[in-house]
Amino acid sequence: MMTGTMPLDDVRIIDLTQTTIGPFCTRMLGDYGADVIKIERPGTGDPARTMPPFFNDEPGIERSGLFLFLNTNKRSVTVDLESERGRQIIRQLVENADVLVENFAPGVMGEMGLGYEALTEANPRIIVTSLSNYGQSGPYHDFVGTEINLYGMGGNMIASGDIDHEPVKTAGRMVNYHAGYVGALATTMSLHATEFLRDGI
Repeated sequence: MMTGTMPLDDVRIIDLTQTTIGPFCTRMLGDYGADVIKIERPGTGDPARTMPPFFNDEPGIERSGLFLFLNTNKRSVTVDLESERGRQIIRQLVENADVLVENFAPGVMGEMGLGYEALTEANPRIIVTSLSNYGQSGPYHDFVGTEINLYGMGGNMIASGDIDHEPVKTAGRMVNYHAGYVGALATTMSLHATEFLRDGI
């Protein structure tokens, strides 16, 4: 590797995620050199833009510390996914991308005409990383996830707190960040496997 290059310099990622888990996943990939194109809804953008802390405690869509932390090293564009034109733009972006990351509820991508089959028609080599709360098809896939529920069901809570009292959750968004790390790892492993398959190794 030449000096000054990053492991994912030649990777382009379409980021259809919002709030915490997905943006942290794509932020990790951007940190390692990937070209991340973040898609935001027109008018309001990513909901994380409204979450504190804010610079100088003054709310604003460009002032959320959380949003800036999660979305560094990305380029951002607004696309109306509720319109056919917006969905066509995504399909066009996918044609020249390596990865698409999304964290919609199960089935939503398909309802928009952007399910895996449709995306692979646009680009047969596209890798799709889905970060839903309880998977795409398991027994809990329709459940709404919150940080404390995910923390408990993931098993981490059994080791938290005082042994003589009820289990407790640690502060912050630990589960969201952990899931984002896992998503980034799975994505890079898929990229690696794709290279092996392409090279016939």
